[in-house]
Amino acid sequence: MTTLYGPSMGPAAGGSPRTIVVLLHGVGADGQDLVDLASVLAPFLPHALFVAPDAPEPCDMAAFGRQWFSLQDRQPAALLAGIRRTAPLLDAHLDELLARHGLDESRLALLGFSQGAMMALHVAPRRTRPVAAVLGLSGALIGAEDLAREVRSRPPVMLIHGDADDVVPFEAMFAAVAGLQAAGIPVQWIRRPGLAHGIDPEGIAAGGRFLQAMLPPV
Repeated sequence: MTTLYGPSMGPAAGGSPRTIVVLLHGVGADGQDLVDLASVLAPFLPHALFVAPDAPEPCDMAAFGRQWFSLQDRQPAALLAGIRRTAPLLDAHLDELLARHGLDESRLALLGFSQGAMMALHVAPRRTRPVAAVLGLSGALIGAEDLAREVRSRPPVMLIHGDADDVVPFEAMFAAVAGLQAAGIPVQWIRRPGLAHGIDPEGIAAGGRFLQAMLPPV
């Protein structure tokens, strides 16, 4: 099985990490593109280690960047097949991180942007033990119709999405909310007026407060 690698930052307070936040980038990017969020989130989570793995595949729609799965065929069945193929790699990476740092799932959160949010929303509810939180930015829930049957844990989720997103439509957030709620997963959401496909200061600050509440100091 392919091992995931990528940059990391923290803990800002020094010492051993008390929590881990895994940052999952979007298609055509890599871990380096997202790891800088650690400096924004560190004031909320000074004892957290932020890890930003590179997705396992070269992007097949550009000459640079990585992808978790191909988006060339965007039919629902193709997207679900792609995410199911990659999910075990991310699962194993999470297990390895927890074992390395002597922590359990209650000290782990996933933050995903775009395709990274799709990965987080697929993997987290299918893990036996719930992670502390999932923060999905400008993403979507792939295979929503299967989730209620396959759910194994119900971590709290926050979704943040710009209503001017021209890559992943804003409506995808409400479809994700419906799918998560149907599986009994607690979810809250934030609409960012005028935001295109991206992350803005107000949204990430709200996400930081959410993660801070879900990962209190021990």
